[in-house]
Amino acid sequence: MSFKKGQSGNPSGRPKQDTANLKPLLAQHGESVLQKVIDAALEGDLTACKLVLDRLYPAMKSQAMPVHIPVGDTLPETGNNIVSETMTGNVPPDIGAALITALSNQAKLVEFTELSL
Repeated sequence: MSFKKGQSGNPSGRPKQDTANLKPLLAQHGESVLQKVIDAALEGDLTACKLVLDRLYPAMKSQAMPVHIPVGDTLPETGNNIVSETMTGNVPPDIGAALITALSNQAKLVEFTELSL
């Protein structure tokens, strides 16, 4: 079987599935399924344990807190300030790294702008 360029091998597309009846069915059996997962977790099934724990204790997302770093007269001076504040523990390492990356990107923009003039 060969297909012509630009012609779909399935012109009708994916068959539509009737999911309207799925929610009531899930609602009807949801508690018993949940109990089975909990029972499996209690019996030592690590996949079930992970499923239960992920629902009870979702992964925490990091939230950046505002930091106050003196802005220098030049990009290198500002970079030194960021490194200094990070090294002294005033700025978390991940935030310091993100700021240095942003500063590096800014330096590339400045260089590009100067070269295009």
